[in-house]
Amino acid sequence: MSKIVRFFLGTSSLVAVLFFYLAGSGIPKTLSPQGCRMSWMSPSYVLQNHFNSSWSPLAHRYSLWLYREVAWDPIQSEGVRQGSLPVLFIPGNAGSSRQIRSIASSASKQYFSAPHIISPVFITRPLKPLDFYAVEFNEDLSAFHGSTLESQVTYTKAAIKYILSLYPPKTSVIVMGHSMGGIVATALLPSDEISAVITMSTPHTLPPARFDSRIDDLYQMLQRTLEEDHTPIVSICGGAADLMIPSESCILPMARKDIFRRTVFSSALEGAWTGVGHQAMVWCHQVRWRVARAALELGAAKSLEARAIVLDTWLRNGHSPPTIARVDGEFEVLLKDTTSLPIGKQLVLKNPNTMKTYLLPVSEDSFFAQKLTLLVSRGTIAPVSPQKAVALTVDVSTCSKSITSVQCVPLQPETLKLIPNPVPGVEFPASEGADESEGVVLFEAFVPRRSNHHWIGIEVKNADGRGWVNAGLDSIKPNIIEANTWSLLTRSISISIPNHEGLSVSYTFPNILSNALVVYRIVPKRITMPSCTEALMPPLLMHTSGTEETHYFSLAQVPNKRILLHTHTAAPFIDISRHPPSVLNFTIYSSAEPDCRDEFSSFNLDIDWFATMGRWASRYLTTLVAWSAGVATIIIFLAWSQQESDPNGLIPGIGESISLYTRLLFRFLLPGSFFLATLPLPVMLYLGNNGTFFLTLLAPLLLFVASGTVCVSWWLLCVLLAITGKVGVFVFGSRRENVGVPGTTLLSLAIICAAIFLFIPWQVAYLGCWVLHLYTCASLIQQQANLEHHTDAVPLVDRSGRQDAIEYQGDRTLDLRQKKNNNLNLNIHILLLMTWLLPLTAPVLAVWVRTLLSAGYTTPFDGDHNFVAVLPFLMFADFASRTPGQIFDRRSFERRVSFRWLFVALAGTAFLFGSRRPYLILDCGRIVVWILVICKIGPRYWGGSPWKFG
Repeated sequence: MSKIVRFFLGTSSLVAVLFFYLAGSGIPKTLSPQGCRMSWMSPSYVLQNHFNSSWSPLAHRYSLWLYREVAWDPIQSEGVRQGSLPVLFIPGNAGSSRQIRSIASSASKQYFSAPHIISPVFITRPLKPLDFYAVEFNEDLSAFHGSTLESQVTYTKAAIKYILSLYPPKTSVIVMGHSMGGIVATALLPSDEISAVITMSTPHTLPPARFDSRIDDLYQMLQRTLEEDHTPIVSICGGAADLMIPSESCILPMARKDIFRRTVFSSALEGAWTGVGHQAMVWCHQVRWRVARAALELGAAKSLEARAIVLDTWLRNGHSPPTIARVDGEFEVLLKDTTSLPIGKQLVLKNPNTMKTYLLPVSEDSFFAQKLTLLVSRGTIAPVSPQKAVALTVDVSTCSKSITSVQCVPLQPETLKLIPNPVPGVEFPASEGADESEGVVLFEAFVPRRSNHHWIGIEVKNADGRGWVNAGLDSIKPNIIEANTWSLLTRSISISIPNHEGLSVSYTFPNILSNALVVYRIVPKRITMPSCTEALMPPLLMHTSGTEETHYFSLAQVPNKRILLHTHTAAPFIDISRHPPSVLNFTIYSSAEPDCRDEFSSFNLDIDWFATMGRWASRYLTTLVAWSAGVATIIIFLAWSQQESDPNGLIPGIGESISLYTRLLFRFLLPGSFFLATLPLPVMLYLGNNGTFFLTLLAPLLLFVASGTVCVSWWLLCVLLAITGKVGVFVFGSRRENVGVPGTTLLSLAIICAAIFLFIPWQVAYLGCWVLHLYTCASLIQQQANLEHHTDAVPLVDRSGRQDAIEYQGDRTLDLRQKKNNNLNLNIHILLLMTWLLPLTAPVLAVWVRTLLSAGYTTPFDGDHNFVAVLPFLMFADFASRTPGQIFDRRSFERRVSFRWLFVALAGTAFLFGSRRPYLILDCGRIVVWILVICKIGPRYWGGSPWKFG
């Protein structure tokens, strides 16, 4: 029965892992599809030879390059560069300096209309072309290794000093960083040499790989920098299309009002309106041209306030009105130049060609406050417009009439931004993304209440027959839906769309959980009619999931097409107190043509479980590894407990220990994990959900999968042990017993420690320990098999004096077999634990190999040379490989205090801290092994007598 349970546990975990993989890999196409135009350029790169070891000792490892667009950019000049400004690009994890080419090429082709001919947009302005420098880190894996990240920061600081030495005094540099390059850029602050920082797909608040404590230390320092430093910083995030980092970590924490911090999701970026993948962030045309334009405009901004305005103008998410001041003075309009509309009538101007002010009367009978919604296609509501706008301009004001004229005051917007206008029946976003001429300017404002009659003035200027204007007043009736998340578990809820003539309708769900781990699905119930094809503005759903994030969905696409709503505000291990709270809400905008409006009567809302589980998979992979190590530790604890309760002190086999664990799992561990998930623990502990009750079932699910994964790992180890044993016998012959202790034991250990201290990281030595212990276990299995098949010849005739000898030899063989079986079982249990500690060291191994391949064997590898970190594993693996006797001595005091409780502490560390700080599992694991080696092996390691105490 126990074998059936183990088989069920293992196969179920394999099916679950496959399901989660498929769900996670489909996220970019279903949750946030990418629509990007490919960028083209003629790149060339100039190596900065003068930036050598006299500037930085890392110059032989890294390099600095200057980008030049062929035929557009002038050749690198000698001496002080008066006619240009510097920009520095920092690549990320496994990134290249060549990634700057798309942004740099766009900057050149925006500043110059033709090779060496300045564009008319810039020729009358005090702007200079840009010199784009890029550091080359040889595709180092900086996300996994704190020392590599620190080396990059040190080199980049020196690179900035070198770059600024080529320009006039008081010149500052704009710094751009992609992925972990944004962390390097932020680590350069505070600095008077940096004017602004633009990061792309950078995990600012949560490391993507959390296997190194030094990265955590750096992140804690950067949080203080983000809170205190005044350098303007913009973080551009790709959203769910980015599978390399969870985009909630890309959000900058809230700062004081006098510090400019802006997080812009590409789905909210005006003119982009699309999810962008991690690598695509640097070449997606809809993003790169705006980043390049912002960098060009920053050249003329001399103050922090001016730089903030530039960044807010060119990298806008539309969540707040533009920072450019608007005119507040009263002005007069002649009555003959106005046209009044009846109460409740919308303003609809198709292809306007006359300049006029249209007056919309404000109803005094409305119980609710009124809101103005204004849509302008292809035109401008200053200062917002499509990049390639027509001359059409619209101003908005509140007005009162006199006998001959109208007195008006500009109306300040609550919302002023550019939104998309998808084509009915066409996928949105399109594969090539949006064009610079696309977009509708949205203006929303609350109408002030007055005692006398007043109007909203819509002044249309520069009309030339292109574009359209649509405006209307509507009562602000909140559509608050009281449904909660639990009601969506098994069924969908149907919500009707009110039949009114307003241009917008909003829905708020205050009781539905807004979290990165839950994806909601909306299916509009649409009658298949072509009415919306002629609409000025077909229905557009705008989901505002946070102050930084907006998603747009066309409702006039394929009938009954599902729409997936998600957020990145509240998420695992993210301190929500550092971000404004959010609830599920969305707004539907349209030009409200009756025929098109009648096509949509209602929509269904429920949870999309496939997409939801895809979100779980991308955020709890580290948790799966950490909890699997915890499961392996509990299995050792149970085996140790079984040995102490056995009268002969026998250690059960690994299969029996796993069976003991499965009984404990279903009786206590799964319910206990659920209960622990309900507690409001700090976000850095356990699953990082702060006790959110709806997400508590994640804990037993993850524990179940982790338990099955350990079963599968044991199956794989069995195969590996069998292969290793056969190969070992074939290559080295049968294993021989080493009764004595080699005289060079301590010398060999000292040589290995010296090699770790001087040349190789301790993680490489740990891998060697694991290989040695694997071979030890495989050899012991071969010995055990040979011992099982060994039989003594039994004489046919009973001879005098031989019977007692035969019985004594049989008892001795049985005792030897039990001792070897005990050693084998102990070693295999430890091998299982060491196997699950191996993934926690693997990232640094990858960094070490990558560094050697890219920079050569002469490059010193920073950090990770603490041989004490691996010494207990070295001593145990060495001792277990050569001792024929009992590996661990049993002390008398263990009757009162057992060493097995050390494994409970290790398991607790894995489950509580492993998800956020998995490196603590290794730290705790080495402490446990140190205690066991010192107390239960002791002087026997070098051939001495056991300890006298206990």
